[in-house]
Amino acid sequence: MDAPALRSELRREMAARRRALSPPQRMAAAQGLRRNLERLPEYHTDMRVAGYWATDGELPLNLAIPPLAGRGQQFLLPLIGDGRELRFAPWQAGDPVQPNRYGIPEPVAPREWFAPFQLDLVLVPLLAFDRRGHRLGYGGGYYDRSFAFLREQARPTEPLLVGIAYGFQERDAIDAETWDVPLDYVATDRELIDCHGTPA
Repeated sequence: MDAPALRSELRREMAARRRALSPPQRMAAAQGLRRNLERLPEYHTDMRVAGYWATDGELPLNLAIPPLAGRGQQFLLPLIGDGRELRFAPWQAGDPVQPNRYGIPEPVAPREWFAPFQLDLVLVPLLAFDRRGHRLGYGGGYYDRSFAFLREQARPTEPLLVGIAYGFQERDAIDAETWDVPLDYVATDRELIDCHGTPA
């Protein structure tokens, strides 16, 4: 099987395993994720924290988002516009959302939005990862295009990229493409992984 086929098969496998989780398993994972994010200093202090609306079995951020507002931090969701890069708009519980072209909820007619370089911390969805910070995404390339500017910078820097995943989504190695932007950390339901502390 060639590399693209292997990546497609891994995407299918991981998506199926996520969808198979029961609601209690998802809730336990969300609790574990919040505990591990709390070990990251930037989670407590960074002002603009971008995340995602969990769909298709993704690890939910529902327990990680509420503490931000209490600390005066801003939570943002991605917007998919006509271009090939993401923008991010503030969102809080109760704000209206509507599905984008992929069926993922995003803020309705936001009053303001921010470019990727204006963010401080980004919680990145993924399908598989390794401890060097390599990530298998969904194949659209939105995150890699949006944060491509980080490839020319010494890491870690702002925004800090933190992959969010269930522990079972870890792989020994993910083959990186030339356009991939590596993660700084991965937060799972089991641990917080410093990708810069892992040998390449």
